[in-house]
Parts: sequence; structure tokens; C-alpha cells
Amino acid sequence: MVHALLHTVPCEHRQCWQLRAAPCRAYEKNPRKAGLRSLEGDPDLQFLLKGGDLLKVLSPSWKKTRYFRLQEDCKTMWRESKKTFKKNDTFSLDDISAVQMGRQSEGLKKNTEEQVEDRCFFIIFKSRRKNLDLIASSEEEAKQWVKSMQKVVSNLNNLSQKQKTEHWILSCLRKADKNKDDNLSPSEVKSFLHLINIEVDDEYMEMLFKKCDKSKSGTLTGEEIKHFYDLLTQRDEIDVIYGEYAKTTGFMSAQNLVDFLMKEQREKATLADAHRIIEMYEPDENAKEKKLLSKDGFLMYLNHPDAMILNPDHKDVYQDMSQPLNHYFISSSHNTYLMEDQLKGPSSTEAYIRALQKGCRCVELDCWDGPDNEPVIYHGYTLTSKILFKDVIKAISEHAFKTSQYPVILSLENHCSVEQQEVMARHMSSILGSALITSPLSDGMPTNFPSPEELKGKFLIKGKRLNKLEDTFAEAAADDNDVTEEEESNDEDAQKEKSTKVLKLAKELSDMVIYFKSVHFNSFEDAQKNLSFYEMASFKEGKAIKLAEESANAYVRHNVEKFSRIYPAGSRTDSSNYNPVPLWNAGCQIVALNFQTPCTDMDVNQGRFLVNGKSGYVLKPAFMRDVATEFDPITLTRGDWLKHKTLHVMVISAQQLPKVSQKKSSIVDPLVKVEVYGVPADVAEKETKPFDNNGLNPSWNENFQFDVYVPELALVRFSIEDYDSISDNDFVGQYTLPFNSLKMGYRHVPLFNKNGNLLPSAGLFVHIMVMDAE
Repeated sequence: MVHALLHTVPCEHRQCWQLRAAPCRAYEKNPRKAGLRSLEGDPDLQFLLKGGDLLKVLSPSWKKTRYFRLQEDCKTMWRESKKTFKKNDTFSLDDISAVQMGRQSEGLKKNTEEQVEDRCFFIIFKSRRKNLDLIASSEEEAKQWVKSMQKVVSNLNNLSQKQKTEHWILSCLRKADKNKDDNLSPSEVKSFLHLINIEVDDEYMEMLFKKCDKSKSGTLTGEEIKHFYDLLTQRDEIDVIYGEYAKTTGFMSAQNLVDFLMKEQREKATLADAHRIIEMYEPDENAKEKKLLSKDGFLMYLNHPDAMILNPDHKDVYQDMSQPLNHYFISSSHNTYLMEDQLKGPSSTEAYIRALQKGCRCVELDCWDGPDNEPVIYHGYTLTSKILFKDVIKAISEHAFKTSQYPVILSLENHCSVEQQEVMARHMSSILGSALITSPLSDGMPTNFPSPEELKGKFLIKGKRLNKLEDTFAEAAADDNDVTEEEESNDEDAQKEKSTKVLKLAKELSDMVIYFKSVHFNSFEDAQKNLSFYEMASFKEGKAIKLAEESANAYVRHNVEKFSRIYPAGSRTDSSNYNPVPLWNAGCQIVALNFQTPCTDMDVNQGRFLVNGKSGYVLKPAFMRDVATEFDPITLTRGDWLKHKTLHVMVISAQQLPKVSQKKSSIVDPLVKVEVYGVPADVAEKETKPFDNNGLNPSWNENFQFDVYVPELALVRFSIEDYDSISDNDFVGQYTLPFNSLKMGYRHVPLFNKNGNLLPSAGLFVHIMVMDAE
């Protein structure tokens, strides 16, 4: 096995130079265009580089002119501050989720008049940062800002891994060049090394500098900077792997490449596949003409998303989407309207937009009576702010199907009077229109859920009904609009409403509840005997986990025919989360988390729904869709679900890890954790030793082995932390994916930051092998 040879790579100064990329001359020509050469001379890019005045809007009375322009790295937007002691603000274009025209943002609707509609635009960020609401001097200028920013953001998002690496390194070079003379002095080289997250001793740095300073001028310029770049981006582990298969005059032939793909990557490959790869990735035209793959082309191939650790066949929708809805795990949010904590933080339509953009398919709306007969949404009996119900429905309608076309469930916590419930029904009907499901898809009384495929582009209401759905077909509609105390006690806020024994329910709202009627849970036996398929219960996390541990098989069987929704304990006032995996193991479909809180639990949730087109729907394993299943995740009695596998992971190296501390002298000491999530027997965690003072290209070459008994429920999480011997380690980045979506062989692993957004140039390099256990 080639990875055994990686241990033979000379270790002297190996930690300093390991990431090899194609030779780059961009810095000596035009550092700011590196990575964005396709836009060089583009009028939209030039518009942003020149910049201009915009009106920043914070409140009806706070509208201040600020000068915005794109910095020379073509990645950072600079904003002038008028405050005497405040630094000028910047934000990265990588952090932008969307740039949109008009007054659709919550802030612009509240703080501006309709007559400025055509001059308004706003920026939505990926992180928890609030929208940036702006007004241009004219409609034409607003459109120019939006068009230009959308183009540059799109271009950055579409850069190859090589281009992202190049852009990152050259941006650091530009920052290190303090006097902007396009030369690097020894002190500037040292500053540069700190910027790229690496610490070397002065003696070694001086040796490298002299090696590159061919002109003996005391500074690096032009070709010398290129040489320095080439030294910096050398990857010895790639040299070893490539060297084992490059048997044709120092290059890989098509047959050599086939051998690599079949032996190392465990892929079925033909000469035609090899020719396609060479045609796509080989940068040298002479080599390409001879059907040869150079080392640069080989690395470009390994860095392509389709060659990374996630099976490319699983990126798009690949599962059967014609099964009943309850046969899927569904990405779900708790108290979706909250941006921060559960007690005093802001409520916002932005929170719904962000959850939907992340593929969430079940959002929660806590509805209360508001002034002027307009229902509001907020966390009842707390100091959280209030937003209009109709504004939330509008935001959901506009953003529901941009990430996924599959159905969205609106989970209503209804605390409104009958009069305002009627208003709620009218708003949903008028805003959502024909996309709102208000009757069964079939003509008669349904006996099962429709499928995600049948419900594409549709909205479903989860809430209370005055009667059973069967009664509407028996022409026996209820005469009153009371919901019994037993049903009402299922609400999350029921304990806060002990004085309210009965909730009045508007018929118009009741009739919109078709497939998700909220009821009280008594027992699995009672549910089997007395509940229809569409009647579902919500469980607080503590009760759900107890059921999953003590009555696991009964819970799994319950979820074969019915729905279960899980929500966080009321004690989680800080919007913390719980581990969703034990509930998925019990077959629970709607495991609602606080999407606004970055944490390991949200990382795992993101990993679960990373596949199947990020549709927000993942098909449960066949043994969790069988009414007679004997599957028990706790005891693991024998059955089709037992497919004992052995996972071998070699953690080889990492590249371009971000600085955790913004202090100039702070360098990360990274270590890698590999974790398996799944049934209790599969849960495991192992970690490498920390690598001192190197975030640019640390290497470990450490091997781990895991036993996985139920691979269809397992997830694998790779995380990198900055080691600290005194306090807790700091988070650097992570990537989580389903076990069955792993690709074998040498694979790059992309990394997400704490907010679940991609770190543009950072990555991990590993070797993966999955084998049947003996």
C-alpha cells in the first residue's frame, strides 16, 4: 500500500513546505487579480474597486452615508466609518449568502418608505451577522451594485481549489508587502509566514530567504517570489503517491492513472475515464496532447470536488423520493424565528431565510395575538421581540424552494384568539396560494402519506384540528371550535398556560391541517390502537431519549407508520442543542434543533442532510420502514441491519488552516479528531497528536481503525482543533458526512467553519479504506 511509504518522507523541515500547486506568476503580474483573471478588466469589477457612497440603514432615524469599495484582493469589502476612534469595517465576500434588490428585508420594510423601494438593496450573510440594508442614490446605481456584487461573489464561489489556494496565498503576500513595492524584505517574509499560520525559526527562515534571493538584493521580487511560492506549496506526500504511478518518463500515462484509480481509489476505471481526467485537469498542453498527466494535473484532479471524500453520486438527489413522507428523516428547526437565545433575543424573518437556505424543511411558528388584529410570532412569556405573522409567511414563500424543491412543513404553535386565527388562515391562503395543501391529494380518505416527489413545491400545515380528517368525508364536521385539554397539553408552552384548559380553534385554520394533526401521546399501544396515520405527537428531548433507550424497538415501529417530532428542553434558554443521533436511531423524522446555534450537534445535522441534493429529506434504511422490524439500536439483535464493517483512516496532512486567534504572533497547533456517530455500539472517537506551530501544512501520518455495525445510520466527523495544554482546544474546522457516502482511497476533505460555511482554501488529506469485518 502506497500510504505506508508516506512514513518514509524525510521529516527535516517537512512541516514547512508541503502543498504543491501549479506554478504561479500572478503576483509578479497583478496580485489583486489572482484567482479572478476571468474578470480582469470587467466593468462590474472595476465599479466595485472604485466604490461609492451608500446610505446605511439601521433605524427610521439612523441613516448614514458610508463609502464602500472592494479592496485590491478582490475579496474584501471595505466600509469607511465616520466614528473618530472606530476602525474602518470590512467583510469578506465569502461571507455573503445573497445580494437582493428592493425593500424585502425586515429592516428596510420597517425603517424606510415605499418611495425608495427602487433604490434599496440588502446583503444577506451566511453567518449570524445581521443583514446589511443599503440605499443607493438612484435605481440605476442600486442595480449596478447588486449586479456587480453578485457577479464577483459567484466568480469566487466557482473558483477551483487551486485558484482558491492561489488567491489565499497571494492575498497574504499582498498584506505582507507593507510598503507596496512588490518586493518582500526579510521582515515582510516573516510577517507573511505568520499570516499563513506557520512559525519557523529565524535561522531556517534566513536560509530559505537566501536560497530564493538570487539577485542578492536583500529583497525578493518577481521570479524570486515565484520560487518562494513554489517552495511554500511543495507537498511531499503527493510526490510520494505520484511517484509510485508515474512510470512513463516521469509522468502518469493513462494506464498508470487507471492503475492508481483501481488500486488506491477502489474505483472502476477504464482508459476512456483516464483520458477524460487528463483532458479536464492537465494544465500542460504538451503533456495533454501525449495523454500524460503531470504532478500538477494529478493534484488538480485530487482537489476537484468530485474526487474528494464525499461520493459525487450522492451530491444530487439519488434516493427514492416516492416513499411516504414518514419514511424520511427531515431537516427541522426549533423556534425558527429566534436569532439568538430563547428569553430576550431578537425574532426575525432573517432566521427563517437562513434556515431555509440551509435546507431546513420544517420550520416552527409560535403565533400570538398582535395589535391591529395582526397575529405576531415570538417566544411567549419572554422578552424576545415580535414579528408579524404575515411577514414570516411572505419570507417563507419567497425563500422556501431556493435550496430544495421538496415540501416545507409549517409547524404552528397556535396561541391566538379565533379572530386572529382566521387572519392567519387568510394570510396563508392568499400568500401561499395553490402551493398550500388544504385537502388530501387523493379524492377519498387517504390511508398513508404522500411522497416528497408528489409534494414538490408545496406547503403542509402541522397543527390542531377540530375533528378527525375522516369526519370530513363522513360529512360530520364538528359543531364547535373547542380543542380538548388532552390535545392542548401537547404544546411546548402548555406548562406556561396551565390556566387555559381549552383552546378555541377557527374552522378555517383547522381545515388547513391535513397530514400533520398534533395530538397528545399516551403510549405506543394507544397510538397503534387509536391514532390515525396523520396524527402525530411532539416529544421533549428528555422524554424522547428515554423512550429511545428503554423502548427502542417500539419507538422504531411507531415511526414506521406515524410521525414523531422532537424539540429541545425548555431549560435550553441559551438555544443550545442536543444530540439528534439517538432520535434518528429510533426512526424519529422531525428532530428539531436550534439552527441559530453553531455546535457539534448542528455539524452532525448538517452532515446527515449533506447528501441527496441537500434536499432536506434523507430516506430511512429499509429496516426502519418495515412495520414488523425487529431492529433495536440498543441491543442490536441480529438482522439485515448488521453489516459489520471496519473503517481504516489514515490522517495524512492538512492545508491552509485559518488562524484561530487574530493576534499576529498566534500560530495554531492543530490536531485532528475522527469521530463515528451512530448506534451506541458504533460511537467512537480518536485523535492525532498536535502538530506544533503550523497551520499551513501540518502532517501526521497517523492510522485509526473503527468498527461500524450499522453503517446505514453511521456518520463520520473529521474535526481540527487548536491544541491548548492549559485550556480547552479551539475549534478550527470540521466536516461530517454519512458513512455510506465515504469514498475510499486518497481523498481531500473540505472543511466548514463553526457556522457551517465552507472554509475556501482549507482542507484535510486522508486515506480511507472500508472493509467487511472478518
